[in-house]
Amino acid sequence: MFLIVGLGNPGEKYLNNRHNVGFQCVAEFARRHNLSFDGKRSDARIAEGLVNGQRVALARPQTFMNDSGKSVVGLVNWYKIDPASELLVVYDDLDLPFGTIKLRNQGSSGGQRGMNSIIQLLGTQKFARLRFGIGRPPEGWEVINFVLGNWNAAERDTLPKLYDRAVEACELCLSDGVTKAMNAVNGEAPKKIKDQAKEPANEQPR
Repeated sequence: MFLIVGLGNPGEKYLNNRHNVGFQCVAEFARRHNLSFDGKRSDARIAEGLVNGQRVALARPQTFMNDSGKSVVGLVNWYKIDPASELLVVYDDLDLPFGTIKLRNQGSSGGQRGMNSIIQLLGTQKFARLRFGIGRPPEGWEVINFVLGNWNAAERDTLPKLYDRAVEACELCLSDGVTKAMNAVNGEAPKKIKDQAKEPANEQPR
């Protein structure tokens, strides 16, 4: 079994937030492979199936972002997987420009609180992660309002291509392993996508 976890917050109000891009990516993966989130285990919505002959479980923890580790540890134990080789976590990253997608096989949380929780409760940093760049908020914005804000119009136009790239990265991890997948995934974002980051963000929530 290979476990792919998308991070986010449960509930309709958070559905299209930047902070929910992990949920959004695994939802697109499920759609592409005709998988349904009709299971529930360890405080997560679960979709299971075969992808190119590989058994896969997709998970969207329902614990809220900051407690993601509680769900992930439960899933790792349930499926009896080795995090170092059979776990991939997809999440938003403020430190990457919008349009940048990076795959790593281990490392720190970079301050992302969901990842902090997973690393702390798993007791290891040695698991793969797909970082989806959302960029930094415009001047004068609070970070929390930015990550819990919805995508702006320019970003929404670009998201389908980015979701495609994220799903392809997950597929490469399954077919080729994370190390080989990193070589294919970690290139520069196309210039057109980078330019979207220059578009004005939505009005800051009050």
